[in-house]
Amino acid sequence: MTTSAIQRKIKILAVGKVKHPWIQAGIQEYVKRIPGLTVQELKDSNRRTEYSEILPHLKTHDRLIVLTERGHTKTSEDFADFLSQETLNHSLVFVIGSSDGITPELERSAHVRLALSPMTFTHDVARLLLVEQLYRGISIVTNGNYHK
Repeated sequence: MTTSAIQRKIKILAVGKVKHPWIQAGIQEYVKRIPGLTVQELKDSNRRTEYSEILPHLKTHDRLIVLTERGHTKTSEDFADFLSQETLNHSLVFVIGSSDGITPELERSAHVRLALSPMTFTHDVARLLLVEQLYRGISIVTNGNYHK
């Protein structure tokens, strides 16, 4: 699979704005390296409205992946394999919820629950880690030089 084929099929929905300029700069650096990746910020919400605000951004063929501490962890190589396999037939939508966490109904709707680590991160840092791992995963799939 080509880099562009994977990239066109990945979107990140993130609730709230990045608060730290240095984190935003890091996110933008990786987004530049992954042309076609869509990152959409949604207005900060509460747990009652989060699910209904995210739902309209999903299409029927999308695979919903929520980031949660209750999710499965993957090595970078496993994540690369996951990206390669899942983007064959689906578009992937990664959701980083509000600071209150993912709502139970959104978590139940997810095709995959993913944890970046057993540790807890701020949503800003989680977004930076996700885009870095997406870049790394694409680099692994395409035999790039980034992952050594």
